[in-house]
Amino acid sequence: MNMASKFFWALALILFGIAGRLLPHMPNATPITAIILAAGRHLGRTWSLVIPLIAMLASDAVIGFYNWRIMIGVYGSFALIGFISWFGRKNKGATPIVVMILVAPLIFFLITNFSVWLFSPWYEKSIAGLLYCYTLGIPFLRNMLIGDFIYTSLLVGGPAIARVAFGARHLPFFSGVSTKSASP
Repeated sequence: MNMASKFFWALALILFGIAGRLLPHMPNATPITAIILAAGRHLGRTWSLVIPLIAMLASDAVIGFYNWRIMIGVYGSFALIGFISWFGRKNKGATPIVVMILVAPLIFFLITNFSVWLFSPWYEKSIAGLLYCYTLGIPFLRNMLIGDFIYTSLLVGGPAIARVAFGARHLPFFSGVSTKSASP
């Protein structure tokens, strides 16, 4: 894929990420994890960190910034998800994607709820307060799992289906998607 195509798809993913955070949605059901996985798989490892960061910063500029220490937890959790996704990049099968769909929300949940507990005045600074914070975060974890499954299916699974249906030569963004045939 040439550089112009990469920039086009990078911009498309950034705009999709911004829209996914600004348009009405279930809390925490955004396309950021799916963008990390799609960018890493189709555009390269660096893009899996840069694209979500730009989408997050641009949408946070509209939504409003919040406690910088909690923001570090949020942005850091997505960066960690990006780094972890690099390990599954070589294997084009569905297994690394499914693992990431399950692991990414847990990483986000553990880091961001700990940050909220530690840096906000909302919870008692005790083990009971931390457990209460995690308990109240469970609906957000569920929503992120749902959102990650839907958006990743769209951004990673959709290209695989399109490549099989239409062929990679007509779909440059999808050229990195595996289409291993069952026939010998």
